Amino acid sequence: MKDTVLLLLETSTEICSTVLTKGGEVIASRCCNRPKSHASKLAVQISEVFAESGITIAECDAVAVSEGPGSYTGLRVGVSTAKGLCFGSGKPLIAISTPQILTMAAIGRAEKIVALIDARRMEAYCAIFDSNGVPMSRVNSIIFEKESFRDLLDEGSVIFIGNAATKLHGVISHPNAIFEQCNPLAKHMIVPATEAFIKKEFKDVAYFEPFYLKDFVAGISKKKLF
Repeated sequence: MKDTVLLLLETSTEICSTVLTKGGEVIASRCCNRPKSHASKLAVQISEVFAESGITIAECDAVAVSEGPGSYTGLRVGVSTAKGLCFGSGKPLIAISTPQILTMAAIGRAEKIVALIDARRMEAYCAIFDSNGVPMSRVNSIIFEKESFRDLLDEGSVIFIGNAATKLHGVISHPNAIFEQCNPLAKHMIVPATEAFIKKEFKDVAYFEPFYLKDFVAGISKKKLF
């Protein structure tokens, strides 16, 4: 796998980022945090990382994209671009869930990891992982409440990571809670994308669509998701 070349695209939130990797190492990257710029910036970022590295899409082994949940427009731009590249080059398509991408920035920092993606107001998409990033729940939609995640927090340390972490910080207070406000980035896709490539977990380029999650429930404070 030392020569495997992957193009990674992350567009699920307000941040638009692109990374080109070879053998698991970043060889070129771009990132833009200007809101609503995905449509105008993603293609430019891709052209720039190819120009900087001297690598072309023909030399890539696969294209990986964030599959959501997240921003409807951002996901559409990212997935459409990734599919277009794969159609034109014949390269396989890899899709990585947005919560999994966030989790990669929190491995080993707490006993549990909760990835939180903003969904407006006091709503969020969330998923729970163990300290190694292994999923412990499906992706769910929740509304933050004072008792949210109480059972999980009573068991040990929990890091809440994502662009909705600050929202939750303003609602719950627990000594085992750690909050990190951040966005998923393409560089955090390297490990899961590489693993998916090794396992040949590819998507059907013709039919793949982003993962949208729109129905919200009252919360998960008393009902365990694992």
